[in-house]
Amino acid sequence: MKLFDVYPLMDVTPVSGKGCYITDEQGTEYLDLYGGHAVISIGHSHPHYIQRIENQLEQIGFYSNSVMNPLQQELARKLGKMSGMDEYSLFLCNSGAEANENALKLASFATGKKRVIAFNKAFHGRTSAAVSVTDNERIRANINKGSEATFLPINNVGLVEEELKSGDVCAVIIEGIQGIGGVQIPDDLFLKSLEQLCKKYDCKLILDEIQSGYGRSGNFFAFQKADIKPDIVTTAKGMANGFPIGGVLISPDIEARHGMLGATFGGNYLACAAGLAVLEVMESEMLIKNAAETGDYLLTELGKMDGIKEVRGRGLMIGLEFDTEVAPLRRTLMKEEHIFTGVSSTNIIRLLPPLTLTVEQASVFVRALGRLLAP
Repeated sequence: MKLFDVYPLMDVTPVSGKGCYITDEQGTEYLDLYGGHAVISIGHSHPHYIQRIENQLEQIGFYSNSVMNPLQQELARKLGKMSGMDEYSLFLCNSGAEANENALKLASFATGKKRVIAFNKAFHGRTSAAVSVTDNERIRANINKGSEATFLPINNVGLVEEELKSGDVCAVIIEGIQGIGGVQIPDDLFLKSLEQLCKKYDCKLILDEIQSGYGRSGNFFAFQKADIKPDIVTTAKGMANGFPIGGVLISPDIEARHGMLGATFGGNYLACAAGLAVLEVMESEMLIKNAAETGDYLLTELGKMDGIKEVRGRGLMIGLEFDTEVAPLRRTLMKEEHIFTGVSSTNIIRLLPPLTLTVEQASVFVRALGRLLAP
């Protein structure tokens, strides 16, 4: 049997990782500014992370959600404390798409409505409802087109209110910072207006923090800079440093009932152990503060560089927009400078490194990119 060929692959095979570096089968070490697509939050092979999972596996690795699992409660308490969202409830699942799927379902349950407002260039996942609010026709099959979604320009309050006046919208869903969309940041005032409009027109505000959350922006969640309280927040990628997990943070205004949501593997013992390890390391090593400081350094230094059309981002979620396609530049960075970077569309390099990235390590990238862009 062969693999179903849906991934364009980089010509490298990582076999080990440590901190912000990965090593391939030839023994070549690469600085990882991609983080497995913002997943590696506390660095590769962190000893506390490994120990937490090993210890749990020696006790019990899995049982269903039909029994008590104190680790779920421990994770919820720790996440509530560190995010400043103690009053919310937590539903655990397995991925970002699944988190958004459940968030949209909750909004529809709570309001009795079905249409969703999303935004141009949005990406919320590839499952049925999540892909219906993703602004990419190429990945939406006919079976996904039953959900009603309206796409609007980001930061245009007037257009949002015009749509909400119809009274049939169950949710407005927006990324804290758009990732696939090119590291586009919603204005604080726009997010505040969305919060107010959703209350006025009886719909739920969903903040997709799957890529921008968990300290990446320099806040625990990116939306917190706007000082708002969404009805629902979704998270996943950086939540367990590579172990599959997703979460939905749910306002106390939304009531739970048995059977409303469910996930066979969601919140299993190993996932909770991994999730707790991430929060513990983030707290003890002050990684949110580090993300803000190292991100400020990168944004400042890259902003001075000739050859880049625009630098956007916050913390360690940064987009570098160029006038030309970036594939050759990324290939050279990998092959000659041994630096991994991400991409967003054809002309944007996206930086999503571990939150442990130091200024010294970041400066390696700044110098390498400067050499490659020099006339």
